[in-house]
Order: sequence, then structure tokens, then C-alpha cells
Amino acid sequence: MTESSLREELQNLPRTDPALDRLVEEIIGQVADKWTMLLIEILTVQECCRFGELSRACTGISQKMLTQTLRAMERDGLVTRTVYPVVPPKVEYRLTDLGLGLSKAFCGVWVWAEANFKKIEQARSDYAARAAVQDPS
Repeated sequence: MTESSLREELQNLPRTDPALDRLVEEIIGQVADKWTMLLIEILTVQECCRFGELSRACTGISQKMLTQTLRAMERDGLVTRTVYPVVPPKVEYRLTDLGLGLSKAFCGVWVWAEANFKKIEQARSDYAARAAVQDPS
């Protein structure tokens, strides 16, 4: 598909409900967050994780950010949080069907990134070389 045909296709899409537009923008904003995407990937592979397992698997995330991200994902119906009445408390997280569907949708992004990895790296290298020539400070 060419760039012009893609633009034409996007322009010809039917107008949607403004509430739906806002929801899509909110969801994209949330799932485009690196932590959400990484947690979706981890939970897709491992199916079920406790908080500590997610913390270890998601390198670099703080406890606060992990808590906030999981709460947002739970709010949007992407994960379920199951608390077991034991001491110490046991809490498990799983992707819902909605979360699994989103995981499948993002699988295409990973496939695209893998297919275009060398092109992206080359573009970045070319950009850095041009920037160095334009601003040699």
C-alpha cells in the first residue's frame, strides 16, 4: 500500500462517535506506555504472575509504577487481580480475554519491528551522521 493510498483510505473512513474517539485515544495512550506493553508481553508468555514475579520480569520498573500500571490495566479490563485469603497474602494477575486480544494486536508491531530492524537502525545511523555534520559542536 502506498502512502497516498493509505491517506486516501484513512480520509474515507466513516466518522465515528466522539466518545469512541476519546476511548481509542485513551487506550492508545495507555498501551503505548512501555510498561503496559511489557506487562502484556510477560503475562501473555507466563499466563499468571504474582506481583514480585512481574517486578523481576519487568526490569527497571519501580514498585509504584508497577502498581499504577497494573491498576490502570485492571480498570480497563485488561487484567484480573485475584487475591487469595492466605497469610502472607497471595495476589495473582492474568490477562483477560480483552487483554489477550490486545496482545494479539500488538504482536503485529513486534513482527513489523523485527522485519524492519535493520532499516530503522540504518535510518538512525544516517540521522546521527547528518546531525553531527549540521551541528559539529
